[in-house]
Amino acid sequence: MVRKLAAILAADVVGYSKLMGSDESGTLSSLRSFRNDLLSPLLERSNGAILKSMGDGWFIEFQSVTDAVSCALALQDALENQSPIQLRIGLHIGEVTITEEDIYGDGVNISARLQEMAAPGAIVISDAARGAMDGRLSSEFQNFGAQDLKNISEPVIAFGRGMEAAPAAAKNDRRDGTSKPSLAVRPFKSLSRDEDQEFFADGIVEDLITAFARFRWLSVIGRNSIFAFKGSDTSSSYLAAELGVRYFVEGSVRASPSRVRVNVQLIDAKKNKNIWAETYDRPQGELFDLQDEVTRSITGVLIPALSKAEMDRSMRSNHPKLDAWQSYQKGLAFYYRPFSVEDHAEARLHFDLAIERDPNFSDAYAMVALMGAYSIRSGQTSYTSTADEIIAEALQAAEKAVLLDDSGALAHIALGVVKCWMGELDVAVAECQTAVRLNPNLAQAHHELGFTLNHAGQCADAVSCFDEAIRLSPNDPARWNFYLLKGSMLFAIGDFDEAIDCLNQSARLRPAAFFPYVFLAATYIEMNDDLAAQEAVDQILKRKVGLKLENLRTVFGKAPAEHLVRAMKNLEIAGLPA
Repeated sequence: MVRKLAAILAADVVGYSKLMGSDESGTLSSLRSFRNDLLSPLLERSNGAILKSMGDGWFIEFQSVTDAVSCALALQDALENQSPIQLRIGLHIGEVTITEEDIYGDGVNISARLQEMAAPGAIVISDAARGAMDGRLSSEFQNFGAQDLKNISEPVIAFGRGMEAAPAAAKNDRRDGTSKPSLAVRPFKSLSRDEDQEFFADGIVEDLITAFARFRWLSVIGRNSIFAFKGSDTSSSYLAAELGVRYFVEGSVRASPSRVRVNVQLIDAKKNKNIWAETYDRPQGELFDLQDEVTRSITGVLIPALSKAEMDRSMRSNHPKLDAWQSYQKGLAFYYRPFSVEDHAEARLHFDLAIERDPNFSDAYAMVALMGAYSIRSGQTSYTSTADEIIAEALQAAEKAVLLDDSGALAHIALGVVKCWMGELDVAVAECQTAVRLNPNLAQAHHELGFTLNHAGQCADAVSCFDEAIRLSPNDPARWNFYLLKGSMLFAIGDFDEAIDCLNQSARLRPAAFFPYVFLAATYIEMNDDLAAQEAVDQILKRKVGLKLENLRTVFGKAPAEHLVRAMKNLEIAGLPA
């Protein structure tokens, strides 16, 4: 039995039974010609191999998604108007198990379901496949949003080429109640020119996203993806297709020193219909009760069978003091900006002020811990302390966060990240797994679980974590990092072509980042392409002047996994200074 990650293309002959019924010998002759004259030469050029032939269809394995897509495009273009043979093609990258009797796994199952959705002559691919392919090819495909696939537990975001419209079986079109409603909360409009009120409105949205994300019965788009559209007049129907969701929460906020008025509405983007709306006018001291009421109301509309007890279990167990919450929101605003020393220092100042105003505010301690750990991990910081001093403070803050709110996903993420840097990998993995269980819609939780699995050497498992982070936050400004880490995992498990594709995607998304080139150089050494590896090192030093291997050893932590040690050895071979 062989188990591996692979790009799987599923192809099916359209109307095979009808063709055989009307002209059996002619159909068999056409299939032989197709196989010998078109399919086999294309597979040889694209490094493809047939895993299973079914008479009217094939499962084909490729070494890279780019090769698979290139082959699929060439097949459909060659068959168009020139052959009685028409194909439906589906493509996914996923785990596949190969035995002497058959092939199994998500790579096979999902590619087969996507093939069933395709129109004659069309290609339908998964979001995971699109994310791993060459960027020039990805523009060929139209976003069809999240799809419910038969016998597949989670929805899959699909992209199509050669189809005028999305397939009919779109996610949430099913009426049997088994699919998760998909939801995004758009940034609320602040009806004030006061910058503090802008923070206030963003804070309400942030809290609503967090509240909805705790419901495992919903599929909720991450904060960073939706805030990428802040200030945009983009239509909800466009965003629905872009993000793969059906429902949007929209609203506006007007606040005075003593009161807050919030207008909220729930929109079905598919039907372009407002299905719920409410206006709240409350004293500011009741802000968190207002947020809870909004969450319960909207969740009740989307999932009528959800009991009050289930709702209560998913709601936040405690609320911070209002002035502490406002300071925390200002801290997040500075924290999420592109890095500068000034903004980093400003974020820390506001998180410290939030703790001063409410010493029981778990999330504020968690952010202090994450700031410390990330400052060491990224090499970007406003701190003047030593690495040991920074991590000691981060550990203390993370442990305090968990002590104050053991049900908070952010607290467990913070403790997991710090423990990972300290080399306590079993604890780190367990903490991040707890965060995923507490908040299954939080892209950051899946990302950090993947990161800790990376350091623990559990690389194949880590790939699926980064895929889930990308699904939950498809427009995240930090998704370059999702692709970077996924690429490093593919390097670790020996899927070098896929690693190159993923790392190049990361580099395209963040041209100023040097880390994609770190693993590109390491991967090219494995592929015996010394020239490409040296060019990647040149790109590293162009973006991070003076970087040395000893800097990477600090970033990788005190107990780097085998593949990280191997990457550093390869970088030395490629010419990165020691």
